[in-house]
Amino acid sequence: MEKIILDCDPGHDDAIAILLAAANPAINLLGITTVSGNHNVDNTTRNALSTCTAYGIKVPVAKGSHGPIVAEQVLAIEIHGETGLDGPELPPASFDLDKRHAVDFIIDTVMEHEAKTVTLVPVGPWTNIALAIRKEPRIVERVKRVVGMGGAYTRGNITPTAEFNIYADAEAADVVFRANWDVTMVGLDLTQTQALATPDLQDRVRAIGGSISTFILDIWAFIATTHGGLLQIAYPAIHDAVCVAALIDPTILTTEKADIRVETSGRWTRGMTVCNFEKMGGMRHFGGTAAEQVDFRHSVAMTLDHPRFCDMIVDAVERLTRLKNSS
Repeated sequence: MEKIILDCDPGHDDAIAILLAAANPAINLLGITTVSGNHNVDNTTRNALSTCTAYGIKVPVAKGSHGPIVAEQVLAIEIHGETGLDGPELPPASFDLDKRHAVDFIIDTVMEHEAKTVTLVPVGPWTNIALAIRKEPRIVERVKRVVGMGGAYTRGNITPTAEFNIYADAEAADVVFRANWDVTMVGLDLTQTQALATPDLQDRVRAIGGSISTFILDIWAFIATTHGGLLQIAYPAIHDAVCVAALIDPTILTTEKADIRVETSGRWTRGMTVCNFEKMGGMRHFGGTAAEQVDFRHSVAMTLDHPRFCDMIVDAVERLTRLKNSS
């Protein structure tokens, strides 16, 4: 069983990641930490609590960073609406926040568990993870791995070269990628083209019925309007849930080894994830200096088994619906 901390900014696709993490028996969801990103942290925290309540689950939720380490705050209200999770009815929270700041929750949880047993899953800006490293560097050697949604090797969605989560706090992402641990980047190249809520998937969720099914369908109905209108994506992209799916069954993804660096100062390229692929004959150095010698220890997600991904989502809705109906 994978022990995870889901660091998120709900967010429509974040809500599907919470669904998978809470419902699948292969995952032990130790807690949810929140960060500003899709909306401000007050709203993303409320949305995390409301999503858990809608699913009938209760896990620790800790409120995190109000903004990026250095840069000015960037939000995605045009994609996720005025609440950060427009579309579904958001029930009032049925339980209280953890009293700790998200950074402290991450540190405490990693340090309390046996080394190499906790995986961090950042699916919003990576601010909380970077601050946890700075406050307690020992977490790097204790964390099993990091599987994060962010970045891309071919495109951007907030600038021509940068994906939103990385752009929103490029300095934080740089800290995380430079740390001496395993990072898998689930990027926009995959999620925006392969992790889609197709009509067939939506019909399967609709057939389950009940309040959770309605909640999920309302998420996809709203995000379809912004994804289709602003981003020209055929169906709603379920970006963040891919990270959880890869922990449920690692064979659902194919990956390639790379050395990933984050551009933090480029006038046109800030937030770009520069991927030096080992398989593609990667250069031995970044910038041609020994100090920047590459280390192909990161992994970049390349392909997703979409039918199995859909099966996981349907199974999660069915499981939580049964649990909620029996309570």
